[in-house]
Amino acid sequence: MIKFAIVALSSLMILDNASAQTGWVRQTSGTSNYLYSVYFVSPTTGWVVGQAGTILKTTNSGIIWSPQSSGTTNFLYSVFFIDANTGWTVGQNGTIRKTTNAGAVWSPQSSGSSEYLYSVTFTDMSNGVIVGSNGLVLRTADGGAQWSPVHTGISNTLSTVNFPISATSLVGYAVGGSVSESTVLRTTDAGVTWTPQDAGTSNWLFGVHFTDLQTGWAVGVNGAIRHTTDGGQMWLPQSSGTVERLVGTHFPAPNTGWAVGFAGTILKTENGGNEWIPQTSGVTNNLWSVFFLDSNTGWAAGWNGTILHTRTGGTTSVAEKSQPAEFVLEQNYPNPFNPSTNIKFQIPNSNHVSLKVFDLLGREVATLVNEEKHPGTYTVQWEASELAGGVYVYRLTAIGFQQARKLLLLR
Repeated sequence: MIKFAIVALSSLMILDNASAQTGWVRQTSGTSNYLYSVYFVSPTTGWVVGQAGTILKTTNSGIIWSPQSSGTTNFLYSVFFIDANTGWTVGQNGTIRKTTNAGAVWSPQSSGSSEYLYSVTFTDMSNGVIVGSNGLVLRTADGGAQWSPVHTGISNTLSTVNFPISATSLVGYAVGGSVSESTVLRTTDAGVTWTPQDAGTSNWLFGVHFTDLQTGWAVGVNGAIRHTTDGGQMWLPQSSGTVERLVGTHFPAPNTGWAVGFAGTILKTENGGNEWIPQTSGVTNNLWSVFFLDSNTGWAAGWNGTILHTRTGGTTSVAEKSQPAEFVLEQNYPNPFNPSTNIKFQIPNSNHVSLKVFDLLGREVATLVNEEKHPGTYTVQWEASELAGGVYVYRLTAIGFQQARKLLLLR
């Protein structure tokens, strides 16, 4: 009886300490295997999957992670649950596993393929889509009893598939690429057919998330972030402020989201990506997946058994949200550059802001910002692929303020 009381008290202390911590806190996974995907169905219950058939489950928000038997040694790259009991995980060599009892038993399903399967999602108990290497798309209408290949006409790897929540669940997106180009596909018939889209970048895209049928983000190599508000008819760049590979992204709210990637990179936005703010992860391991239940409660998973958890939206102090006290126009980065660079500025009050670029003869060559802005810090990416190399001047103008700096475009 005394032993039980001590254990219960220790558990309570762990819970209290976890609740009190802010920012991102590393959890004990009990493995050094690479972890590639994390998914939660409630504030307490979730799974991670990874290297050598690893499946871990928690029922206490990650205080304890317990292994489950996958019945395979193949790498598992993605896990998805449609409810608290029914889920799928996919991976190397066409591996598919399904559970109907919260992971107590994971049963194999036949993919009919030996390709690497990188992402799985379901819109209901019956309808699901898997994407993988060599442009592979698999579709099921019976919970995975039968998976059928879908012709996409592409050979690039597809890294992630996402269907935004909607009444019909017909619209979905898949992203991927190769070392020299990006790939974006869109479906409007639940995955029966797919139409390519132009992402406007040559960077391989690894993660995609949509908050509704029209609004989404894709992330990839070289810190690439692309954003669309029209269902992918146009994908526009957003500045991440990093050159690290971004692999996963998740938005629990229309304007609030995270992106994670290599070297422990975690970025957060609270304004739809107009500004991405780095957060302290406390690790240097590559992070591969991020999942949030709401704007405060989330997890990230990555290499060497890394699992991170936050109850505060990743924020460690109010200083991360402080309002600027003055106008500032920072030096662009990188500089010199080719073909794109980031320009960061801050404004202390609501103001009409203009940010323009001129050549040395004073001729305007680009307008980057020309609108009302609220107080805050902003980063704008300028792509100058159509201009000749040389020195240019960028100028920030607002009511009561004007400042200019030089930048160098290499060719």
